[in-house]
Amino acid sequence: MKIEVWSDYVCPFCYIGKRRLENALAQFPYKDQVEVEFKSFELDPNSPKYSGKNIHEALASKYGMSVEQAKKTNEGIGQHAASVGLTFNFDDMKPTNTFDAHRLAKYAKAKGKEAVLTEKLLHAYFTQSKEISEHNTLADIAEDAGLDRQEALNTLQDKNAFANDVRIDEAIAQQYGISGVPYFIINQKYAISGAQTPETFANALQKVWEEESAAAPKFQDLSGADAEDASCVDGNCAIPSKDK
Repeated sequence: MKIEVWSDYVCPFCYIGKRRLENALAQFPYKDQVEVEFKSFELDPNSPKYSGKNIHEALASKYGMSVEQAKKTNEGIGQHAASVGLTFNFDDMKPTNTFDAHRLAKYAKAKGKEAVLTEKLLHAYFTQSKEISEHNTLADIAEDAGLDRQEALNTLQDKNAFANDVRIDEAIAQQYGISGVPYFIINQKYAISGAQTPETFANALQKVWEEESAAAPKFQDLSGADAEDASCVDGNCAIPSKDK
């Protein structure tokens, strides 16, 4: 079984969804036969590098809300993160462009370190408040993931290195009609959108496992009729409604 995950490193629900999927996989009896592959998705390809504004100010400016409203939204997202053991330090986050982080992840994939680098990039942004567009910072993260720091830095300084790999992932996302992340596709025909509960993921994994040996529809959405809409679209990460 192969799970492809489209996500971005500044998307809070992508980190939450990743952890929820991992929690479901930990209980899945066939977890050793599941491969998880991460795909590039930029919530805002035109986003500038870190400008000095914190995440509350950046959201308020982009969506025409007050800083206090932005803080309240982020506090709610932080509670979702805490429920799966994650700590989000919104006050010190450095919102920035993620294209180079995605290129670095493709370099890491070529070295067999995609999974560990993905986790460290998310942790660096959301918990450690690092600027994940700055090349030396990214090289440090790469080194922490077991990669050669200088080689990683050289890769980042070559603007064309792994750029096409990122663009291919984004083109495939467009073909699938993916507009928000996280987005999970299992065996290229079962879809789960948003950071669903571990139970939703667990049910989906079991359903796919049981159906794969039989004739199944070409593409199925397994998010569920009453699933949480826990995803980020164009940089906007809303708290799932509890009134569904």
